[in-house]
Amino acid sequence: MSGSVSQPGPRTERGLARTLTHGQMTMIVLGSALGTGLFLGSGQAIAVAGPAVIISYALGSLLAAIIGGTTGEMAVRYPVRGGFGTIAARYLGPFAGFLTRWAYWTATVVITGIELVAVATYLKFWWPQLPLWLGIVVFGALIIGLNIKSVKYFGVIEFFLSSVKVIALSLFILVALCLIFFGLPNHPAAGVSALTDNGFMPTGITGAWLSMSIVMFSFGGIEMLSVSAAEAKDPARSVRTSAKAMMWRLGTFYVLAMFVILALVPWQQASQLGDSVEASPFVLVFAQLGIPAIATITNLVVLVAALSAANANLYAGTRLMHSLAMDSMAPTAMSRTSASGIPVRAMWFSTSGVVLAIVLATLAPKSAFGTMMTLTMVCALTVWVLILMAYIGYRRVEGATSDFLLPGGMWTAGLGVLMLLAVWASLFARTGGTLPAIAGVTYFVVLSMVYFGVVKRTHVPDDEAFAEARMASGGGHE
Repeated sequence: MSGSVSQPGPRTERGLARTLTHGQMTMIVLGSALGTGLFLGSGQAIAVAGPAVIISYALGSLLAAIIGGTTGEMAVRYPVRGGFGTIAARYLGPFAGFLTRWAYWTATVVITGIELVAVATYLKFWWPQLPLWLGIVVFGALIIGLNIKSVKYFGVIEFFLSSVKVIALSLFILVALCLIFFGLPNHPAAGVSALTDNGFMPTGITGAWLSMSIVMFSFGGIEMLSVSAAEAKDPARSVRTSAKAMMWRLGTFYVLAMFVILALVPWQQASQLGDSVEASPFVLVFAQLGIPAIATITNLVVLVAALSAANANLYAGTRLMHSLAMDSMAPTAMSRTSASGIPVRAMWFSTSGVVLAIVLATLAPKSAFGTMMTLTMVCALTVWVLILMAYIGYRRVEGATSDFLLPGGMWTAGLGVLMLLAVWASLFARTGGTLPAIAGVTYFVVLSMVYFGVVKRTHVPDDEAFAEARMASGGGHE
């Protein structure tokens, strides 16, 4: 490949290094999914649905498991460069592949910016006068530095960052459960009456439905398993192990976290959130312990969580742009890799989300988060629907031939499509979401025009990538 330089160690024929372990892959997925959507976005979801948001997160976990299961099954069979976008092109057609991959790239770069806005916000807890844009610049430079090194180095750092927040979340849930059922010194058991004192579903079924457009933002990143498979040491084993771990861990974390928060804090209080960590429902719960440094500790944890998610999403956006360039769907310069197997030019282009965050933090800091979240969801929901449709096409052609199978197969995927369409509708119905959603749809219209006007004439399906992926996965099943 033009511009790539060989190096020792496992490499694909297209220049990406296969160095990620299955533990690192699992943490990369968790690193993306456990971020600002949980620590800041959960308060907005509580405000819409009340305690019934627990049901919303349970449904979101189910939907996330379906999406993760489909991407996992296809990635075990084909750990191909470009992940589910390349697979969508094979089973739904080139246009679907183009739309999927560009939509996912857009979502990842915007999320990178959102997470850096959160990091900069958390910094203001210690330094209130610190400009929001300055925090974004400093930590944006940090994650760029992490991503410009070898992917093995990136995997180690992401494993560490994700481990910090997974451990912190686990401790939070355990301590909160003790407060609810057993009590602690000077803190009698709270019980679960707070869940029903003011009605479990105060805004009705409609509120629970509308909250889904916020809840699903929290699960962004579950599909990263398919993208990182192209750089796994042992794709079949790594994807299979990571998919199973991701499916149950995410559901456990989100549902239990919402349960303990709403059992300990009245939902009206938990929903009164801005973008400051002092108003976070996690801080409100821990504050009941009376530990003087609890706010500082919690602030540090959520900062690490946001930084980890930004790091993971920049990684994903870089790999998506590299694959788009390799398949003539983006400028060919983006396909070049460094001596260590990193698509550096694709990475620099994918920092556009960081630039967007800096601009919005300067011009409209108060509305930036909500607008960026809705734009992200338009892209993410489109990607997820196309993933499930691609899976249905994959199953019709390949059958149950993967070493990892989604329970229920095509029927489960079909249920997931219906659930995603319901979330799509809630995006337009939720107050404040209509305009950004329309802007997102307009973006897809522009992408479609670019495809049929420019890309369709030059794009050639890359069957070689599938042959290479089949070999990497151990040959698969013929």
